[in-house]
Amino acid sequence: MVALVIAGAMVFWIAGQFLREQLGVPLRFAFLIDLMAIAAFVWALVVILQIWRARQGDSGQD
Repeated sequence: MVALVIAGAMVFWIAGQFLREQLGVPLRFAFLIDLMAIAAFVWALVVILQIWRARQGDSGQD
C-alpha cells in the first residue's frame, strides 16, 4: 500500500505540473499540487517508520 501511495503521488505530481502548464493555471495551484504530493510522501514515510519499528520489535533487537 505504501508503494502505491508513493507511486501514485509521483504520477499525480508529474501530471499536475504538466496539466497546469498546458491549461495556463496560476502558479499558486502548483504549490497546492506540491503540498498534496508532500503530504502523501510524509504519510508514506511515517508508515514505513512504523513498519520498521514493528519489525525491530519482532526480531528481539532494540
